[in-house]
Amino acid sequence: MAEEIKNIKESFKKDLEKAENKDSLENLKVKYLGRKSKISQLFSNIPNLAKQERGHWGKELNILKNKISSAIKEKLSKEVQKEEKIDLTYPAKYPQKGSIHILSSVTKEICLIFKELGFNVIEGNEVEDEWHNFSALNIPLDHPSRDAFDTFYLDLDKKDKKSGSWLLRSHTSPSQIRIMQQVDPPLAVISPGRVYRPDVVDATHSFMFYQIEGFVVGQDISFSHLKGVLLYFARQFFSQEVQLRFRPHFFPFTEPSAEVDVSCVICSQKNKQKNKERCPVCKGKGWLEILGCGMIHPNVLEACNIDSKKYQGFAFGMGVDRIIMQKYQINDIRLFYENDKNFLKQFPL
Repeated sequence: MAEEIKNIKESFKKDLEKAENKDSLENLKVKYLGRKSKISQLFSNIPNLAKQERGHWGKELNILKNKISSAIKEKLSKEVQKEEKIDLTYPAKYPQKGSIHILSSVTKEICLIFKELGFNVIEGNEVEDEWHNFSALNIPLDHPSRDAFDTFYLDLDKKDKKSGSWLLRSHTSPSQIRIMQQVDPPLAVISPGRVYRPDVVDATHSFMFYQIEGFVVGQDISFSHLKGVLLYFARQFFSQEVQLRFRPHFFPFTEPSAEVDVSCVICSQKNKQKNKERCPVCKGKGWLEILGCGMIHPNVLEACNIDSKKYQGFAFGMGVDRIIMQKYQINDIRLFYENDKNFLKQFPL
């Protein structure tokens, strides 16, 4: 037994010196500590020894086994550290460069255009109450927009009876109310942000989209001022050749009111019938609605404690998604929210 243990020690020492990687060390572990190893065979022979020798040689074999196991672990640890060591001379991988999302960059661009006209940029709240989102804007209790089918109501306790239920704002117009309550005229404010409506998602609609609210309150303000501001914006944002179309409309919070269209740049107005089936944005009409506008209703001014006989104002709200679709010839609003890198990297802003 003594001679065999001595031979194992000498053999293991030579094999350990030759082992140069994790694989060879793992093979060494199997050779000396595995079930078919020489040490295992010596353990199985212990019962055949004289009773007074069993304890002694069992102890010697355990000591040998532990020494071999420790030696393998120690060298294996050193090999792992060598492999994990960082080679500072190796060329590094450059991280991918990100960019500002097209919706954010265009929102900023629009705000800068209106700042040139003296507008202040103020962001509102995405969670609003019924009074600011509807009542103060002269929207009656039986108006369809107040239905749960058209508004995302929140399961939160009401602030008070006047404020009504909490909701995700359906337009950026509540910003207009809050600012007019806090600041005396004259006012010229632009307010960007996300709005929410439970619309069916398609090429031109989304349940969440971006909107920009703008309004001016002062003395001797007319519809002509509104048209001049919007024309300046359109020519700065699109091109000097862009066409605007004002169509009479009805909004509870403005009177008179209008919807404004811009000429479609995806298909051509000159080929309306030819492109009728191919343009999913304007449907071949040649025009795309981008905003609603009008003179602020006297009831809205009075709700904010502004004398409607002394002051007048105009307001407008535009969908950022839709005007981006016109400017960059994008035919599906869903592309903005799918996070497809191939789409987003086209706008390295």
